Amino acid sequence: MVCSGFIRLAAALVCLWGLLALPAQAQSDTEVDLALVVAVDISFSMDTDEQALQREGFAQAFRSKLVHDAIRGGMLGRIAVTYMEWAGSPDQKVIIPWTVLDNSESLMAFADRIASTPLRRAQRTSISSAIDFSVKLLEESGLTANRQVIDVSGDGPNNQGRLVLEARDAALAKGITINGLPIMLRQPGYLDIPDLDVYYKDCVIGGQGSFTVPVRERDQFIEAIKTKILLEVANLMPGQTLISRIQSPQRTNCMAGEMQWRDRWSN
Repeated sequence: MVCSGFIRLAAALVCLWGLLALPAQAQSDTEVDLALVVAVDISFSMDTDEQALQREGFAQAFRSKLVHDAIRGGMLGRIAVTYMEWAGSPDQKVIIPWTVLDNSESLMAFADRIASTPLRRAQRTSISSAIDFSVKLLEESGLTANRQVIDVSGDGPNNQGRLVLEARDAALAKGITINGLPIMLRQPGYLDIPDLDVYYKDCVIGGQGSFTVPVRERDQFIEAIKTKILLEVANLMPGQTLISRIQSPQRTNCMAGEMQWRDRWSN
């Protein structure tokens, strides 16, 4: 199974990267190797079991020794992360504000805060608003970061707010990288689209070193999230086996979600 190789490959890459990295003394409390926005879908299309798995995956990622080692191997040896949840265009909420992670204690405390936050759900899916909100969080963070990354997870296409391509391109113009975790645990149904991973590749992610880690099986969920966070912290890309690309004769329709919503009300 593809998932079974996630952590082994990522660990090998981190070990190699760590040998090459040259740690340097941090000059300021606001200087970090990475400023990371974890943007998590809580729309009603995500059932509570999926939400719980998603939450557990992120909590486990920040408890992982591999992630701890990757942070220590950075030039400054610390990152800053904020965890936010999103659904429709008016619904973005910061669950954990910007937090500098530079030792095991801070990482464990951050993971515990993720795990202990009550689950909630909300209407609609606005990836574009999630990206715009994340960009604002980065701009107002007060951090000086070598890299700025938005980590978007979701199980459906954009169907509210401005076009996702507009939001993506605006973020990329600011030097921000967007990575994706398309969640594909169910057969496409109401307001879903087939090949969500291709949609994310064509319409959502972008920037230097951007990638997706699709989740197609429930038992892949937690390991996929852990691997994605690890690769983002270590500034590595997954091998081609992790990016399960589907051959498509033409570019994805990046307005597929908006068209579905329009058709719903016109019939």
